[in-house]
Amino acid sequence: MTLGVDRHELQQIVAGLSEGVILVEPDQTIAYANAAALAMHGAESLEELGGTVDAYRERFALRYRNNHAPNQYPMERVVSGERFHDVIVEVTRTDRPDADYVHSLRSLVATDREGQPSCLALILKDVSDQFEAEARFEATFNANPAPAVICRLADLRFVKVNLGFLEMTGYTRDAVIGRSVYEVDVLANARNRDLAISRLNEGGTIPQMEACLDLPDGGTRFVIVAGQPMELGDEPCMLFTFADLELRRKAETALRQSEERFAKAFRLTPVPTLLARAESLTITGVNEAFTRVFGFGPETVTGRTPGDLDLWVSEPQRDRFETALVRTGYVLGLEVCLHHEDGSSLDCLVSAERVEIGAEVFVLLVLQDITERKRTERELFEAIEAVMADTSWFSRGLIEKLAHLRQPGAGHQDAVSPNMTVRERQILDLICAGLSDEVIAKRLNLSKNTVRNHAAALYRKLDVHKRSEAIVWGRNNGFPTASSG
Repeated sequence: MTLGVDRHELQQIVAGLSEGVILVEPDQTIAYANAAALAMHGAESLEELGGTVDAYRERFALRYRNNHAPNQYPMERVVSGERFHDVIVEVTRTDRPDADYVHSLRSLVATDREGQPSCLALILKDVSDQFEAEARFEATFNANPAPAVICRLADLRFVKVNLGFLEMTGYTRDAVIGRSVYEVDVLANARNRDLAISRLNEGGTIPQMEACLDLPDGGTRFVIVAGQPMELGDEPCMLFTFADLELRRKAETALRQSEERFAKAFRLTPVPTLLARAESLTITGVNEAFTRVFGFGPETVTGRTPGDLDLWVSEPQRDRFETALVRTGYVLGLEVCLHHEDGSSLDCLVSAERVEIGAEVFVLLVLQDITERKRTERELFEAIEAVMADTSWFSRGLIEKLAHLRQPGAGHQDAVSPNMTVRERQILDLICAGLSDEVIAKRLNLSKNTVRNHAAALYRKLDVHKRSEAIVWGRNNGFPTASSG
């Protein structure tokens, strides 16, 4: 059967269609192609398509979207009278491999009154842009480190999964693709599961919520899951994205355990201790030893500052303490006088250190009651002083020590000036005791160079230039010296 005049009207109809139309004769002759069909093959004339199906095969390589080369080209299927639709093929010109297209095909088989095929047509639609966009989406989706899966809303089965989800859960791709959202339950133990399922069935946005996924190895994974409706091709789908909470939960657990240990140690330590906010020194907690020694109960001090409680007997001592804390972040063994709740005074050594709890900065204050020790020292001094009234054989060293007892604020308690580190204080003690750098290094288990570096830093802070000047400074400030005996 050849194309006759009786099909002239048919040619006129299909010529202006946006869809491509190729008419094929039962003998596999390509009889006609409209301009849209030619353009979809990068051809300018019917001759470029080939005169027959066999010639078309030689000029154009076809591959179905399942990546299989077809045993029969769609054009051959049309000739055999097969009816089909929405067949997606990739088309590449063999003479120009860079010219490739993606076609959506359907067949049109018209018969005459006797039931014999009278018009065989292949209808083409160029979907290259759509599939290029999908390819870009696929690449982006797979490369995104955030775990994600996509399910088709028509049957709630997964159609895509990225590497992030597979790595987070331990599933394989084959164990996810084609399964339903209830088989690989991405909403397992969700905090608001009923709302999530309702939104999923409606094709609506699923808000962020915590969930606990069941893993293929029998374990679980805490996540935040959210769902966003989208279209993949022409199919409505739901994109599920996840944020892994496992590291955060482990960190929270470790922080909680650390805080519990701190709270237990804080509560049980036998030395009076209080915790205050770094900026305002507002007290947030005291231990039992503080209440026992100073009389103030937790309900009395919480939310107030030491100044509000009139804890400091001496304002200069308070200023000295707070200045040192701001400047260095710590205070070590500062001798002060503090009030008891009943108004009496207690001699104390106060030490303080900045600590971070959670995201906040606090100050931990440790108060050592030395009232009894100071009383004993004063009584001892008074007894010796009485004896000294009639005696002149006491050594200068003993007199200096007695003077130090008389002036308790002039020795080691001077923790705020000149801002020495603990190691520098140790080294100054040993220098004043007359020990060499080599002996000091052995005593402190340090190298000689390290001792010399600490000593150099110490000299700068004391504003001295040699060892003898440091010893004089130590003697004048209460450090025991070799000549004090």
